[in-house]
Amino acid sequence: MEESQKSEHKKSCANCGAELKFKPGSHQLKCEYCGYEEFIEQAKSSFEELELQHYLQAVGQNAYTDTISLLHCKNCGANQHVEDNYKSLKCVYCSEPLIKEDEEKEGWILPGALIPFKLDDQKAKTIFKNWVNGIWFAPNKLKRAALDPEGLHGLYLPFWTFDANLFAQYQGQRGDYYYETKRVRTKQGYKNKQVRKTRWSQATGRVNGFVDDILINASEKKRRDIPAKIASWNLKELVPFNSKYLSGFVTEKYTVSLKEGHHLSFQKAKDIAYTWIRRDIGGDTQRIHHADIKLSDEKFKHVLLPVFICSYTYNGKEYRFFINGQTGALSGTRPYSFGKIFFLVVFVLAIIGIIAIFAQ
Repeated sequence: MEESQKSEHKKSCANCGAELKFKPGSHQLKCEYCGYEEFIEQAKSSFEELELQHYLQAVGQNAYTDTISLLHCKNCGANQHVEDNYKSLKCVYCSEPLIKEDEEKEGWILPGALIPFKLDDQKAKTIFKNWVNGIWFAPNKLKRAALDPEGLHGLYLPFWTFDANLFAQYQGQRGDYYYETKRVRTKQGYKNKQVRKTRWSQATGRVNGFVDDILINASEKKRRDIPAKIASWNLKELVPFNSKYLSGFVTEKYTVSLKEGHHLSFQKAKDIAYTWIRRDIGGDTQRIHHADIKLSDEKFKHVLLPVFICSYTYNGKEYRFFINGQTGALSGTRPYSFGKIFFLVVFVLAIIGIIAIFAQ
């Protein structure tokens, strides 16, 4: 069993025997040594969405459909699948060394789909370098990090997606604005002023519709939250899962269980229902007193989504940068070089002093 799984992840070049790796922006594997390319065979049918309630009841929230080899970071807790020949055995989040001998096999719900990387390492490095060169007072260490090919890692992040038919029956109020003229006193005397008021009326009704692809981050660690600026993928580009797409990249295992993910998805479904209810009530403003929300025909997928991560420590503080592996959007926190700021202030003061001397 283990041997078949290993061969599924690693494929040798038919030309020279070296390992083939996924070529971002394509559906091909490529040999880095001789340039040989091989197409990844696509599934004849689209990826399957599983029935949620049946899965939870019949199989269980912790049921596994496959096993995966993982390295556990003892510093930040991230569970990462790393290919045997991966060059840098360091955690993609905190850069702590990962010990290959600590590798363990764990069960996981096999992904149903993924979005393959569209950017390769070189393109991601260029995006990061251009961003670093465009910020003021960046420490030299940050500029060196932008040039370090080992500091940027491609990572597949785990997510749950949930679909359902949503039905909600509500009671509330519709508010319509109207204006009354009021006489007010000012410094210049009395004048008329338009005062806005709200006329409330009772509202009841029901809304229903299909909720598609509620996306839930399946990594529970707060420190691994993905910035909203880059956390937007075009899910229409999901393809059926094939382990060959993982070649050359790190894959993180989910730490939010299916049951937990479902609970979080209901909160998002509730927000969607309230948006629909307010639209149904109409008027200028709305009050929702009660809403009975029900979901039916719920389905889910475990999906993997691509990002690049660069992390390093400066003056005892950790900084992390994210690049969306599909769109190229970048977000990150940046440090400031107080030495550069100090010398700039001294330089500006010196210029002001010289100008003052000549003025006198």
